[in-house]
Amino acid sequence: MDQARLVIAIVLSVLVFLVWQLFFVDQQTVQKPAQKPQQSPAKAVPLQPEQPYPGETEKAKVSQPDIADATVTTPGRIAQTITVDTPLYQVKLSEKGAGLTSFILKQYREAVQKDSPLKELLPQDKPLETVLTEFDGKSLGDLDRAVFSNNVNTDSVRIEDTSSAITFSWKSDKGVVVEKTYTFNPGSYLIGLEIVIKNGSQQSIQDKLFIALKGAAPSDTRMYGFEGPSALIDKKLVEVDIKDIKDQNTYSGNVKWVSLQGRYFMMSVIPESVGAASMRLFTRDPNLLEAQYVLPDGTVGPGTQHSYQFSLFFGPKSMDVLSDAGHDLKTALDFGMFDFLAKPCVWLMNKLYSVIPNYGIAIIFLTILIKIILWPLGSKSYKSMSEMKKIQPLMKEIREKYKDDKKKMNEEVMSLYRTYKINPLGGCLPMVVQLPVFFALYRMLYQAIELRHAPFFLWIEDLSAPDRLFRFDIAHIPFMEPPYGIPVLTIIMGATMLLQQKMSPPMGDPTQAKIMMFMPIIFTVIFINFSAGLVLYWLINNILSIAQQYYIQKKFA
Repeated sequence: MDQARLVIAIVLSVLVFLVWQLFFVDQQTVQKPAQKPQQSPAKAVPLQPEQPYPGETEKAKVSQPDIADATVTTPGRIAQTITVDTPLYQVKLSEKGAGLTSFILKQYREAVQKDSPLKELLPQDKPLETVLTEFDGKSLGDLDRAVFSNNVNTDSVRIEDTSSAITFSWKSDKGVVVEKTYTFNPGSYLIGLEIVIKNGSQQSIQDKLFIALKGAAPSDTRMYGFEGPSALIDKKLVEVDIKDIKDQNTYSGNVKWVSLQGRYFMMSVIPESVGAASMRLFTRDPNLLEAQYVLPDGTVGPGTQHSYQFSLFFGPKSMDVLSDAGHDLKTALDFGMFDFLAKPCVWLMNKLYSVIPNYGIAIIFLTILIKIILWPLGSKSYKSMSEMKKIQPLMKEIREKYKDDKKKMNEEVMSLYRTYKINPLGGCLPMVVQLPVFFALYRMLYQAIELRHAPFFLWIEDLSAPDRLFRFDIAHIPFMEPPYGIPVLTIIMGATMLLQQKMSPPMGDPTQAKIMMFMPIIFTVIFINFSAGLVLYWLINNILSIAQQYYIQKKFA
């Protein structure tokens, strides 16, 4: 039966998509532009004009010893840490390298429990510093080990109403001064960063300046969405699988930002002026990633200074937050090939939540609204299936009569379709149209930070995690990922799929019938580790489809 074959093809395509995402897709790589030679853009000016260095009166000579011989540490001085507290986050800045050693988000927690610690973006089991500034050719030595001084006389700064800046400075023994100024705003996840190189030496500095972001590598290699290094280059989103870094670690073009992304959070370096630059990637060890924003070769002449303006973003991958931050950061929230459908669904889900403050209820209403929009397609499909069910006895007779003559059998079946004016594909094509909606919701419900630690009812305390009732302290349960428990919602979903199958016309081919019989079981096993939010959507959609199918079958019986 043509209809049966297409139904199986559709179901198998969904199955293959889910299995591929679950077991084989580590990370998705989205358009990698071809590597380009670094060159300054025609219009964008990434660096401010050079200015005379104050206090430098003698004309410098280029033929002096290398500046790289400069001392980068202050003997006997211990690097201090300054804690900056804002309404949105708490950040620790170290005088060693003038980088960040901790970034805690105050509106998010590590786990769903209310006494869980606040969310830390930087790994603390293996301390590191991020937002380090260096020259590629080590013109000033190892700046990441330099001990800077700061302009505040306290180890703690609280920012409540107005923005505030902290400047770190270091001077080489040749007279080169490096200043890093962080500007913190109380109501934003954006942090201003200005880097000033004051060349008080008698030699030009000709080198590539870069800023290094360091963070934890993705811990789960079986991801359904993207995690890892990314950048917006030549107006295209570049997402790099960490396994590909060894083959290509540099991506060049007009770079708007460079990021390290997790499932729900990200940290980014954003130049204030877009120009020719590169993203360069390293895996320092299996657990750490480094993404560098690298500027082209630049020259800071003797007796002059050069200023580089950036913004930093350390925060949630929320569509609203990223949109408000600007700089096209919202493109980092990528829901795959059906992104254009997923983002309106996020917006609509948030609007529903603003009326009914429960994301589980919001998902139910979102599913109902989508079902209403797709109701005509569903009705057409179920009407066709109902007509096919009526002629099943005649189909059976034809198959029995011409079981030894396949050609004649197909001719009689097609004649039967024409007699009863039935399109054998009529019940399947509407299903195909609905597949993009499912795939969009699949990615959206997995990646939406709004569902992270969002409770529903009873035992479902986190819609972003698999549903588990009665947690078991067991070493291993086949096909189930920890934590172990009874996946009640998933089992109910599987039962609705079985009921749907019983309501559909029987398959004429015994092999096809057996395959369809196992589909609810296979889907239940696959969905057992999916987030409760996605399972809830699939369950509600099944219930609505059963009701629609029952209504159509009664109407055209």
